Amino acid sequence: MYRRRFLREAGAVGGAAATVGLAGCAGVGGEPDFDVGMLASAYQPREVTVSVGDTVVWENTSVRAHTVTATAGGIPGEAEFFASGGFDDYETALSAWQSDLGGGLESGDRFEHTFTVPGTYEYVCIPHRKGGMYGTVVVEE
Repeated sequence: MYRRRFLREAGAVGGAAATVGLAGCAGVGGEPDFDVGMLASAYQPREVTVSVGDTVVWENTSVRAHTVTATAGGIPGEAEFFASGGFDDYETALSAWQSDLGGGLESGDRFEHTFTVPGTYEYVCIPHRKGGMYGTVVVEE
């Protein structure tokens, strides 16, 4: 789950041992520099675990438009709401998507959010929520 962090730290070590240790981790074209990819109707991986202060980067790796939208009541009470498009709450994000595809991420687009409060964060892709496109970020101290 900490692939970017591992690669960054392994790269700082240098030497053949780091290179050999990474064999098999990198896909064709090298390791992506995002944490969560968006497939046709799923986030990959569906759950990530990070530390307080870490930034999670989502990238739309499919040809379909997607959103990253925290669910109403699905984040710790003192945490900041997050949504692609910068909306303040779920209802506003939903309304924006329904009216003009607000918050949509096209293929190759990215969204990132820094998590400052520990806890479990649930999020969905608004246009694909009925199909089960949801994910979870677990933030540990």
